[in-house]
Amino acid sequence: MPDKNRTASGVLGGLAGLVGLSAVAGVLIAATVTPAVAITGTAAERAITMFDNLPSVLEIEKLMLPTTLWTMNHDTGQYEEWTKFYDQNRSPVEFDQIAPVVYDAILSSEDPRYYQHGGVDLIGTTRAVLSNVQGGGETQGGSSISQQYVKNILIQKCEQNAEAEYEVDDKGEPVLNESGAPVEKVSRDQALLDCWTDATTAEGTEGIQRKLQEMRYAISLEQKYSKNDILLGYLNIANFGGTTYGIDAAARYYFGVSAAELSVAQAATLAGIVQNPNTYRIDKTGGSIFGEDGTAFNKAPDGLIDDVRAGQLAGLDSMLEAGKITQEQYLAAADGYTSTKGRQLYVLSRMLDDGKITQEQYDAAVIEPITPNITQPKTGCANAAGAEYFCQYVRMVLERDPAFGETSDERIKNLRQGGLNVYLTLDWRVQNPARDSVAEWAPSSIPGMQFGAAATSVEATTGRVLSIAQNTVFKDGDNAGDPNYSSIVYAGDRQFGGSIGFSVGSTFKLFTLIDWLEQGKSLNETVNGTVRPPKRMTNSCTGDWVNQDNWKPNNFGSGNGYVGTPMRFTRESLNSGFIAMATQLDLCDIANVATKMGVTKGTGEPITMPNANNVIGSDAVSPLAMAGAYATVANNGIYCQPQVIDKVTDSEGTELPKPQRACTQVLDPAVAATAATALQGVMNNGGTGSSARPRDGVPVLGKTGTHEYWQTWMVESSTKVATAVWVGNSNGSVRLDRTYTDRRRANDLRYPIAQQIQAAANAVYGGDRFPDADANLTRQVAVDLPNVVGMPVDQASQTLSDNGFDVVVGAPVDSDQAEGLVAAQSPGAGKVAGGTAVTINPSNGQGMAVPNVGGQSLEDAKRALRSAGFGNVTDGTCTPDAATAQPRATGTSPAAGTVVNRNSAITVDYASANCGGGGGRGNNGNDD
Repeated sequence: MPDKNRTASGVLGGLAGLVGLSAVAGVLIAATVTPAVAITGTAAERAITMFDNLPSVLEIEKLMLPTTLWTMNHDTGQYEEWTKFYDQNRSPVEFDQIAPVVYDAILSSEDPRYYQHGGVDLIGTTRAVLSNVQGGGETQGGSSISQQYVKNILIQKCEQNAEAEYEVDDKGEPVLNESGAPVEKVSRDQALLDCWTDATTAEGTEGIQRKLQEMRYAISLEQKYSKNDILLGYLNIANFGGTTYGIDAAARYYFGVSAAELSVAQAATLAGIVQNPNTYRIDKTGGSIFGEDGTAFNKAPDGLIDDVRAGQLAGLDSMLEAGKITQEQYLAAADGYTSTKGRQLYVLSRMLDDGKITQEQYDAAVIEPITPNITQPKTGCANAAGAEYFCQYVRMVLERDPAFGETSDERIKNLRQGGLNVYLTLDWRVQNPARDSVAEWAPSSIPGMQFGAAATSVEATTGRVLSIAQNTVFKDGDNAGDPNYSSIVYAGDRQFGGSIGFSVGSTFKLFTLIDWLEQGKSLNETVNGTVRPPKRMTNSCTGDWVNQDNWKPNNFGSGNGYVGTPMRFTRESLNSGFIAMATQLDLCDIANVATKMGVTKGTGEPITMPNANNVIGSDAVSPLAMAGAYATVANNGIYCQPQVIDKVTDSEGTELPKPQRACTQVLDPAVAATAATALQGVMNNGGTGSSARPRDGVPVLGKTGTHEYWQTWMVESSTKVATAVWVGNSNGSVRLDRTYTDRRRANDLRYPIAQQIQAAANAVYGGDRFPDADANLTRQVAVDLPNVVGMPVDQASQTLSDNGFDVVVGAPVDSDQAEGLVAAQSPGAGKVAGGTAVTINPSNGQGMAVPNVGGQSLEDAKRALRSAGFGNVTDGTCTPDAATAQPRATGTSPAAGTVVNRNSAITVDYASANCGGGGGRGNNGNDD
């Protein structure tokens, strides 16, 4: 209310009022403090001084206003009001936004001399104060509009700070009840009632002091503000019953119209309500004042019908007798909200007497029954239809984020009284399909378990949360154990949602994959992913994990694993493969990767990974955090903190700080691109997540997750939007693979939900091709192949497996090695490509090396071969040599040194002067 709105009449009236009231107050106060003695001039003078010394400056603080949540209507491009939070439902309006008849009704019934006095109606006030002095009972009326405005300002000041009081023990500690909640000494509702009681019903001397202070403040207000501004301020602050405050909120609540659209009868009704709001409110029907025979007043509650009201109802009898109204009109006008009708008739009569309405208007309003059109304001998350859990998440942000206040009490007060306008990131084009998909596939409960499902989508490039959907029906407060209802936001964490998250299973493998690549390792490097107990894992933060219980991972379907690459392990989600990868890494580094990608435990505690099974997702994390992590990969390594608020303004439209959320480059783009390549394999044919791929031409990456069959996950992302879906046990450990809904097995519900939601997001936001993987991080890695010849087959196989090679045991071969030892390997020892399959052949024990018999006589050579163990020795090729009188061996076939079976044929080649006789018979001669 700017000073420029003061009027001359207001200032002069206020000055006159101040002088006059000082004198009147002197008499009144003196009479109060010295009731048994004559009022002397000295007593009156002192009283005048007391009045003049009362505080005169009343600061008019901002009205308690609802906080309103707004969502974007993408069809119109405009934000639309969604729901509100408030202690007082109020929608302040300007002077010209109120129907003139409202001013007439208020002034005629409450303060007909409003524009003539200077803040205090001396006649009415003097009469009321004298009545208090003489009667000593409850404070009487007589307050001007300005005084009532002052009273409401003081009540609001009290209500803004009204809090419950709690019992404390001798040590000052709160006393708790059986459920662990603090025991209330004074409830907040009682504290609010005390604010009203203290301001309106104080008795005796205290009542007079309050009245005088009201007068002092009222005169001061009139010296500063115009009459119109004070009248408007009063109509905007006044209570109209329950939590309905202000004329516009009252018009909308009781009649479904704005303050500018109120009729004469409606305006008179509201003007009557404001005099005693919770008596005259018309959203709660009271008992009829009429008896069964139709006679009036015989059942009137004490104190509800004054003489004026009785006279007006008697007027109805006259109109009925004169035939001006029918019996039905008579009954409708008089019955129903009987006390309120009486008060309305009083207001109408005052308006008629003051010439504010015509006789015809009066008659029409009198016979018109009070017909409320109760229009409940949309308040709280239960009324945030279609996205109740998104609303609940936002509410917790408003109540718990330091951006909205340093303390919890301050934040809650700002939410319920601060008049904030909060513009949300919610996108109905994604939210509605998400809600429908979850409703289609995930029932609100499954007998025999605490079943839950949640889905959330995040814009990868900004962190804006587009949707949150959940299978349960939202209900705030105690749900009495009904599994169909919940107020917990499963997509959130403990701070924002009241959930502690859920074990994420194999979706957590993302962080091992990222760390693998950050260490410079290749997607195509060969790792032994067979099931086996790891001996130790490095953790430089919490201390190494040592396998004291001979723990080993299980694979889906109880598979034994294989030697493969991280690319294949990711596509097929091989637990033993990722455990093998982690043994080459530092668990602390993996935990740090999760942390920088925005992941904590659902409790808010950091990821530390003290155990091997943390690698495959035993930690409980929120779906929103996992969506943000996968969005980081899709966003070229830039992590954007999830945010649900786009903008916050105060009630006047001034933009306010919102929660700080930032986008930060946390991964090297080359690492992100290479990880995206591996994760796309999950979504392609043959990958574990292929059934969740939208197949709309938009590239997506993703990862499945299952924890002990109790929790199931599907997380996927385009370059624009990431979606996380969790289906599982909100509490408990019922196996989903043995649980069925009317659609399919519970552990498969995640796939259609994720597919449908991601398809909706793709339709709105699209998606680009992911960058190509880094060449160095997809290189074929050459490794040393050890020599295992001469080892026992088992030892050779283990040696090769430990070095990351697939092993093929071939057929036994002839060898001079002992039977069972490796006689041959292919390829041989040396540098080979990682993952090469190595064939080893055991010795059959029948192999012998052919001795070198060259230079011996042919006969001696044959005897030497037979002595060595070869039983099939024959002559070979004869080479003529005139200088050789006796045949001489020149070589053998197979050649000397060759290992052959002892039963193999050995031929001896020789030279001789006569190849036609003697010891040989030519090229193919055989022994006799």
